[in-house]
Amino acid sequence: MDPATFLAASRLVIVAGKGGVGKTTVTAALGRVAADAGLATLLLELGTAGQLAGRFGSTPSPGDDEQVLAPATADAAEIRGRALSPDVALRSYLDTQGLGRIGRRLASSGALDLVTSAVPGLADLLVLARVRQLVDRDPADLLILDAPATGHALSFLASPAGLRDTVASGPVHDQARQVCELLADHQRCQVVLVTIAEETPVQEAQEAASALTGRLGMALAPTIVNRCLPAGVEHRPGEDLGGESDVVAGLSDEDRSSLVAAATYSQQRWRAQQVQLDRLARTVATPLVALPELDAEVIGPAALDALAAHLAAGLADALVAVADPAPSA
Repeated sequence: MDPATFLAASRLVIVAGKGGVGKTTVTAALGRVAADAGLATLLLELGTAGQLAGRFGSTPSPGDDEQVLAPATADAAEIRGRALSPDVALRSYLDTQGLGRIGRRLASSGALDLVTSAVPGLADLLVLARVRQLVDRDPADLLILDAPATGHALSFLASPAGLRDTVASGPVHDQARQVCELLADHQRCQVVLVTIAEETPVQEAQEAASALTGRLGMALAPTIVNRCLPAGVEHRPGEDLGGESDVVAGLSDEDRSSLVAAATYSQQRWRAQQVQLDRLARTVATPLVALPELDAEVIGPAALDALAAHLAAGLADALVAVADPAPSA
């Protein structure tokens, strides 16, 4: 199965992971892969930070306005972006119920925040209900949601079930039920977990995978391990750098010692990374896709394109492995 077929297999991909692992960058890279495969894509982020726009070299639109992040070309489909927030989601819902005037009055008076924070989980439900509405109505081939960090993501995705079970009837119950149906429909929704090969992020990824597939009944796509060191690091032992090669022959003892120390440190990091990758492979029942650590302080269009190329190749390899697993020894 190629990445295009995989990405087209559901309407909604939710990207989740511990804060700081590059979740937003992976969301943008997934959008780039999808667009390069001919899928018109809508990227969704929570709040109005505009981080996704920056990955594409764009200036964030003010408020909740939708914007084109990457226009369609002869080789790729369009990528659009939209920010979501509870107050905007509530105004949208009121508009669909013919209550737009009330929504505008609530917004102008500052009462929307009070309404959305009055019931635990209601703000999350409003955002997810807006996502469901876009899944049903937006013309994009694929929607990708940059979810909160895993600590909040699990409560975010669990809130509709809690409200469905505690509110017996009415519009809140109906919205919660419809969102639950979307999240549990493996043909319409899947989750991509993002982590890095370090102990705490891997632990969170394991716990998230268990909760998502068990308690929430959601489908998991391949797990993406970001910022991996290249395999070649293991083949550069520090002692080899102390030889009389053309590279090191002219170095002072101090510089040579520093070079050996740097190589040794890279080795140690690579070995620690392998321990965590092995741990993840044993405990998360999805293929792993490793993305390289980029030599870029800021992820812009060029770095994003490079990362998307690695992601497309990694997805293709992972999906081939699933379709044609190696025989047991």
